[in-house]
Amino acid sequence: MTERIVIIGGTSGIGLAAAERQLAQGREVVITGRNADRLAAALEKLGGAATGQSVDARDEAAMRAFFTGLGKVDHVVITATGASAAGPFRDLTLDDLRAAVEGKLVAQTVAAQAALDVLAPEGSLTFITAGSSGASLPGTAGLAAVNAAVEAMVPVLAVELAPVRVNAVSPGVIATPWWDWMPAEARQQAFDTYAKATPAGRVGAAEDIADAIGYLIGNTYTTGTVLSVDGGLRLNAAALS
Repeated sequence: MTERIVIIGGTSGIGLAAAERQLAQGREVVITGRNADRLAAALEKLGGAATGQSVDARDEAAMRAFFTGLGKVDHVVITATGASAAGPFRDLTLDDLRAAVEGKLVAQTVAAQAALDVLAPEGSLTFITAGSSGASLPGTAGLAAVNAAVEAMVPVLAVELAPVRVNAVSPGVIATPWWDWMPAEARQQAFDTYAKATPAGRVGAAEDIADAIGYLIGNTYTTGTVLSVDGGLRLNAAALS
């Protein structure tokens, strides 16, 4: 039977690229997103091959109702994220930090909990974090804290929820709409700077992360792993300090 995969936050960027990859692999794909218009646009781009529902991953009751309505699910990928909380630590506001925690740590936890009652025992749960958790880059303390918190759950849940496999992908700098909070010129300058400091010689694309997600879904002997996909940036992060 065809496996069913749910992608929380699958309407743009990494989530949408993952949906395209999984459809190409022959899986049934269900995507979610908070914005109904963006969801409709994503489903149109996927050519009607996927289904979706507008639901806020931070809403516990809504997420539980969503998964209950789906029935059995084989794999869940959670790309939900929120405010960036980027910038100098001295200027980091508690409102921005709380928004980042709610948008990522809370949203990803809520989605994962809601999926458990319908997730197949032989299935998988994949979180999407970010390379800021271990890069020691100035100006990313808020980002690092939130993403490290998600990553800390992975080995614990891999044991606690076994035989369900639990992993995460930790992307480096990926050219997706997440960066739209920056003016276009500043964004391009940032990408150019990161590309020069990255051994791979470029910033990443959403498809790079979609491939990593596909690996974690398909490899049934991998669990408790945080897979870094950053072009090697972590190896040369000091160049950005």
